[in-house]
Amino acid sequence: MRPRSLLFGAAAVALAVLSLWIGPSFQGDTRDFVLLELRLPRLLVGALVGATLSISGAAFQAVFNNALATPSTVGTTAGATLGALLALSLDVGGGVLGVSLLTASAFGGALVTTLLVSGLAASGRLSKNDVLLAGIAVTLAASALASGVQFASDARALVAAAQWSLGQLPQVGYRGVLLIGPFAATTLVGLLALGRPLQNLALGEELAQAQGVNVTRLRFLVLLLASLGVAACVAWCGPIAFVGLIVPHLVRLLLGPNLRTLLPLSFVGGAAFLVLCDALARVALPGRELPVGVITAALGAPALVFLVSRARRE
Repeated sequence: MRPRSLLFGAAAVALAVLSLWIGPSFQGDTRDFVLLELRLPRLLVGALVGATLSISGAAFQAVFNNALATPSTVGTTAGATLGALLALSLDVGGGVLGVSLLTASAFGGALVTTLLVSGLAASGRLSKNDVLLAGIAVTLAASALASGVQFASDARALVAAAQWSLGQLPQVGYRGVLLIGPFAATTLVGLLALGRPLQNLALGEELAQAQGVNVTRLRFLVLLLASLGVAACVAWCGPIAFVGLIVPHLVRLLLGPNLRTLLPLSFVGGAAFLVLCDALARVALPGRELPVGVITAALGAPALVFLVSRARRE
């Protein structure tokens, strides 16, 4: 790995660690509790979520050859939102294996939409653009159903749904780390292992096939591996927009498009980006705390405009 890449990775890790001390100061008897039970678990969950969303975004942009593809492209986020709204509207309580039914329902909804699109990709009858359109169609359908659920819900469910949909990281303890960790690790290891065939695919489908890459199988594996981690992240934290769009493009602009470098550095950069956004959310309003999804959306909207205008110039 080149020195610039190593410097980028080291800087991202250092910034993420320094974010522990951003925010209201803590001292005295509560110092250890705040640091070890509040901020450190929050940092770890933020790092896992940001890294998973970012590396998934980089992989989707490569497999679809579309600079605007994100983890929500295949309907994962919309499916999770629909599942969460159903749980909230039905006012279900309790949990499954220590996981609340809200989280379990969101994860189940994300998996249903993901498996639907992944199954279409695995059939081999659709081109990459057809799969992309199928993902958009599934997203629109899930969003329409979610709107219907909201229309039939009471005020309590609507308020709870609005809070969940903003995307938040606050928590006490390490349960979120233990739940998200295995899914994030599966996504990371799986996508990194696919770095070489993805790099071949970036040069064109015909060339990739000539070099022995099964494009249909590769597309299916990327969709499945990436969406599995994204589903777990969205189910636990709610939808956090634009991370999978901003970070891969930032890494690409700074360090180049080689996917065997882009994927691991997107993972590290995404972790640092979301952790820093969460630290900003703690200090943006004195005496109050913004959901981190608000910060990422505020940064992502102008970034999207920039990317679209840049693509048109090219």
